[in-house]
Amino acid sequence: MSKDFTFNPGDFVVYPAHGVGQVSERQSASIEGKQVDLLAIHFEKDKFTMRIPSENAVSKGLRSVVSPAVMETVVSTLKSQVKAKRLPWAKRSAEYVSKISSGDPIALAEVVRELYHDPSVMTSNYSEKQLYEKAFSRLAPEYAVVQKISENEAVVQLEAILQSVGEKQAMA
Repeated sequence: MSKDFTFNPGDFVVYPAHGVGQVSERQSASIEGKQVDLLAIHFEKDKFTMRIPSENAVSKGLRSVVSPAVMETVVSTLKSQVKAKRLPWAKRSAEYVSKISSGDPIALAEVVRELYHDPSVMTSNYSEKQLYEKAFSRLAPEYAVVQKISENEAVVQLEAILQSVGEKQAMA
């Protein structure tokens, strides 16, 4: 099922490899004698602007930020019980990398939930921490845009959710 996505200047978008960016402008360029409509997407956090042909945007994974209803599902995913996985770390790690690369906020929430460790209770190993931080750093900016708050506020809110879930699981 194909949808017609139009991204306009000012729109917040998600590019799986880079996270949340904002369309800064639409440009027309001549490439090999053909006029091409380009989207200029600025990624503030990484301080760079990417240009992508608008006709290829969706096929390359560019999407609008999710709706508030989908973000509620993300929060529910963060609050849900962690499912015990008995897979070797190498397979779990590959699964986590795949979910992070997908850019799907629900998949990111699953990774964050599964790799979250309350720093006051236990520590995670280096690779778990790296994957957790990568997933969290992709989830928090989109949460911020959807909730219309700063990214710092989003980090605080998401960490509070994770901490409260961790406390409930510790009591169980």
